Amino acid sequence: MRVLFAGTPDVAVPSLDALVEAGFDVVAVLTRPDAQLGRKKIMTPSPVAARAAELGIPVVKASRIDEGVESSLRAFSPEIAAVVAYGALIPAAALEIPTHGWVNLHFSLLPAWRGAAPVQYAVINGDDVTGASTFLLEPGLDTGPVFGTMTESVKPTDTAGELLVRLSHSGSALLVQTIAAIGSGQVVPVPQTGDVTSAPKLTIGDARVDWEKPALAIRRHINGVTPEPGAWTMADGQRIKIGPVRISGDTHKLLPGEVSRDEAGNVVVGSGSGSLVLGQIQPAGKKSMFGTDWFRGASQSKKVVFE
Repeated sequence: MRVLFAGTPDVAVPSLDALVEAGFDVVAVLTRPDAQLGRKKIMTPSPVAARAAELGIPVVKASRIDEGVESSLRAFSPEIAAVVAYGALIPAAALEIPTHGWVNLHFSLLPAWRGAAPVQYAVINGDDVTGASTFLLEPGLDTGPVFGTMTESVKPTDTAGELLVRLSHSGSALLVQTIAAIGSGQVVPVPQTGDVTSAPKLTIGDARVDWEKPALAIRRHINGVTPEPGAWTMADGQRIKIGPVRISGDTHKLLPGEVSRDEAGNVVVGSGSGSLVLGQIQPAGKKSMFGTDWFRGASQSKKVVFE
């Protein structure tokens, strides 16, 4: 089949590669426009755009699909469209362009975690199992009938970034199987059933650590917002980024946010219940460093408390 692929970030690249390797005729790629990256604000194509250029596939760049973009997409005469983290809504008129519609690869077991941040919410909420779903795109947000699913275990140490990388590869196989089955008429989408949960985009404010919560909840929260938008806290009026942490076995009672050392020399911080061992942290305006190196300087003249 003639496939239009819509995607933008790194996690969409494995699906584009899988479709090409499976022999599908990927006639065009739809992706977000170039963006400024790095301190020098260099205009850089999206990972999907860069990969499409390497593969010799025509690229349409758009932050939203208007009539002009719709006209461009129609010119490629796609029979089906595959969507993996494109980053914008597909309007109703555009949904009618491919003969077989738009198939979305979503990184959750729908109807769980509908929205922009399904993997982050799965980690934050301590899900033992998550996965990916392929479904027929419709005007509602992640509400369409499901073609297929696959599952993935969530490790206690997983960050959202690590889990998403695994899902991007295993999910690409599901996407290929789904499109092949649609092409041969061997699959019919099934309406979603079960409890609906929402996973809206997380903001910087959502990523601030609340040290009053239990240690387990804090660990899940920090892992869930790593690498984006990135966990952070305040200390002595300065914002500090917090890397993944682990729960400490130290029995010494620390107040929520109080930072100290345990008997093994680890830097630990108190919570509402238990304490956590700090790994990497990044003070404002500085490079990321080990918590032990940071604490050596920060604790010389005063008690350190995270707010």
